[in-house]
Amino acid sequence: MARINDNYLKLKAGYLFPEIARRVNAFAQANPEAKIIRLGIGDVTEPLPQACRDAMVQAIEDMGDRGSFKGYGPEQGYEWLREKIAQQDFQSRGCEIDASEIFISDGSKCDCGNILDIFGDDNSIAVTDPVYPVYVDTNVMAGHTGEVNDKGEYGGLVYLPISADNGFTAEIPNYKVDLIYLCFPNNPTGATATKEHLQAWVNYARTHGSIILFDAAYEAFIQDPSLPHSIFEIEGARDCAIEFRSFSKNAGFTGTRCAFTVVPKSLKGQTKDGQTVELWGLWNRRQSTKFNGVSYIVQRGAEAVYSPEGRSQTQALISFYMENARIIREQLTAAGIQVYGGENAPYVWVKTPNGLSSWDFFDKLLQTCNVVGTPGSGFGAAGEGYFRISAFNSRANVEEAMKRITEKFKV
Repeated sequence: MARINDNYLKLKAGYLFPEIARRVNAFAQANPEAKIIRLGIGDVTEPLPQACRDAMVQAIEDMGDRGSFKGYGPEQGYEWLREKIAQQDFQSRGCEIDASEIFISDGSKCDCGNILDIFGDDNSIAVTDPVYPVYVDTNVMAGHTGEVNDKGEYGGLVYLPISADNGFTAEIPNYKVDLIYLCFPNNPTGATATKEHLQAWVNYARTHGSIILFDAAYEAFIQDPSLPHSIFEIEGARDCAIEFRSFSKNAGFTGTRCAFTVVPKSLKGQTKDGQTVELWGLWNRRQSTKFNGVSYIVQRGAEAVYSPEGRSQTQALISFYMENARIIREQLTAAGIQVYGGENAPYVWVKTPNGLSSWDFFDKLLQTCNVVGTPGSGFGAAGEGYFRISAFNSRANVEEAMKRITEKFKV
């Protein structure tokens, strides 16, 4: 009989979002008349920008003509898209990022897991708590952790608690950690990091030879002009960081799938025998071997994000969701519920009222208000007693959901 990867058996029962779906589906079947509003998973609801749709339609026409037809594209992504990204997302902000250091992919979630292919099994790994579950679960699958304890923490991982007491920014360890996951604006808490805070992390990483895995999937939602959008705005980051970006939330590509990862050519790691190796070459080999690239049609759609029309239309989407976040934040606050985030990110981090646990509040919200959110404990032990509400939905649904919640849970 074929041997399985036993590491999968260490995973906690049910990934967070499938468990949410299971509970919601059971409730919906038992209560078919309930009008459920889903503010849990961060999936967008508004249509793709017109500029992106027009570009994709033209790309389909290109595929219908022998002269402009495209077969296999470069695994790293088409040069014309990578150049746009390098110029407008990085060089325009003073970041020394070249187009050749950008790898187009089908999602930053995928890349956050796939990046582990180029790292060894004996690295020490730090994650914030609460944390986006993909960072933890992919390390479990790869065999980088021990067993899970009663608090849901895996042996072998370094957990960095974040809370209101420290402004939801993790304290930097006073010992060496090899790989560090940072996400700003943060999922799930909606917190942001100043340049000074990121500079401290970069200084730490350079001192210890660590690598920062920086998830900037929500950078487009930053409203405060003083906040950095990229780790590469920080001096020295080229020597210690990899950045993940996505078109999913800013341009509505959750169902279209396009993202990119930035691996500087100056970034290095070490072999078991102490030799120094450039990580760019390893990631390039990984992508060339295991990935055939994002479709030409989708990449043309992503390229249109950088056109004047695309930028305007994308900004309108961002403004729409941030207005939803404002409504959620202000309505819950007016009802006496303590909230965080929602100012530079599309997530509002809620302190559960009346001492309810995260999952008890989830069930109560579903059963009494027919509203779905995300239990904070699903993001880690330090998320217990909190709850994430997503601003990704229609205006009518957000307003109706807040009306239901504030009527039932007014403190």
